[in-house]
Amino acid sequence: MHWAVQIVLIVLPVATMCAGTYFLVKSFFDNESKSRMMELKKGNRELITPVRLQAYERVTLFLDRISPNSLVMRTYKAGMTGRMLQGELIKSIRSEFEHNMSQQIYMSNQAWELVKTAKEETVKIINIASTKVPDTIGGLEFSQAVIEIASQIPKLPTQIAIEALKKELSQDF
Repeated sequence: MHWAVQIVLIVLPVATMCAGTYFLVKSFFDNESKSRMMELKKGNRELITPVRLQAYERVTLFLDRISPNSLVMRTYKAGMTGRMLQGELIKSIRSEFEHNMSQQIYMSNQAWELVKTAKEETVKIINIASTKVPDTIGGLEFSQAVIEIASQIPKLPTQIAIEALKKELSQDF
């Protein structure tokens, strides 16, 4: 029995020392891993922040470009019929949207939903204007109808979306 006590007296301190060393080394590596992850996240944040700001700028420009007044002024050409202008306005909105669709990666889901809603509501304004005027109307008269309907809306969907984007950015920066 004497030899069993001697083995226990040898094994117990060695086991205690090994366990202590294991937990000490594990703690060190865990802290080192966390430190590296924080550095990596900081580096990523430094790289992504300018791109994210650029995305918000591009989407804000998109929203400004599809606001009814801006859109009509940019799209109307002399000699267009109302139906031609309606088609060009909607085509322009869709083209601009598709061009900026990738920006959603850098935005919150709520912000991107507001952008999509602003686009859809602007298309609705154009389509409502087309139902309020005769089919034979000229492009100039149609553009006036679009602007008139837009002026009756207290806050345009594009304005609402731009304000939300500004608010979201001010919370982040």
